[in-house]
Parts: sequence; C-alpha cells; structure tokens
Amino acid sequence: MEIAEVSTPSEIARCFPVMVQLRPRLDEEEFVRRVQRQFAQGYRLAALDDEGEVRAVAGFRIRESLDWGKFMYVDDLVTDAAARSKNFGGALLAWLEACARSEGCDELHLDSGVQREGAHRFYFRERMTITCFHFAKTLKG
Repeated sequence: MEIAEVSTPSEIARCFPVMVQLRPRLDEEEFVRRVQRQFAQGYRLAALDDEGEVRAVAGFRIRESLDWGKFMYVDDLVTDAAARSKNFGGALLAWLEACARSEGCDELHLDSGVQREGAHRFYFRERMTITCFHFAKTLKG
C-alpha cells in the first residue's frame, strides 16, 4: 500500500473510477480538467494505491481562518466500494492527518452529506466530531 499526491493528467485520471463513486455527476474528462484548475487554487489530490489499483482518494486544501486558525479542509474522501472494510479509508485519513500536522495545521475539517450514514460511522470511529451545520443555497439554475 502506498499513498502519494498525484499531479499529472494520467495520475488524476487513474483516480476517477474511485472519485466518481462520490461525485457521480462528473465524467472523466471534466474531472481531470476541474482538478487541474483547482490545483491553481491550492487543491491537492492524494491516492492510496494497493497492488497497482487506486483504492481510495482524497482531495484537500490547506487554509487559514479566524475561527480555526490554519487547517486542512478535506473536500473529497472516498474508498472504492469494492475495497471497503480493508482499512484503506483509515490509512488515507491517517495520512491526511499526518500531512496536516506537518503543514502546521491546528485542525482537520470535512463535510459529509447527511445521507451518508456509513461515512458518519467511519468518522466517529476515527474520533471526529460534528462541530457545526453546513448550509447551502443553489445560485445557478
């Protein structure tokens, strides 16, 4: 098992079959384009590779705010459905935490859809807590 950040279009594309399980509205070409655009905004993409296959993927950013200080925000965290319960998600989350600590972050944050009860159980097992509600309003369409 190896976890590393990815940066090239081909590396990004290898992450698509896993990421699309979390973000089903994206097609592969749009996924690669968006990730490349987001790199310019500080987005980073990490992949967990096991036996030559991407098993888990995380998109994240390092930011700073008045409330949280310097923090890591995890935009996307997903394990391949066919590879769940093999600790790939736990290993990737531990890698993210280590990365956040090495970057001098005070906190690690992520949002999870209210319907994702399995993910919530995982986050609770990983000693994460619910600290706020996230509100949204669609402006397009």
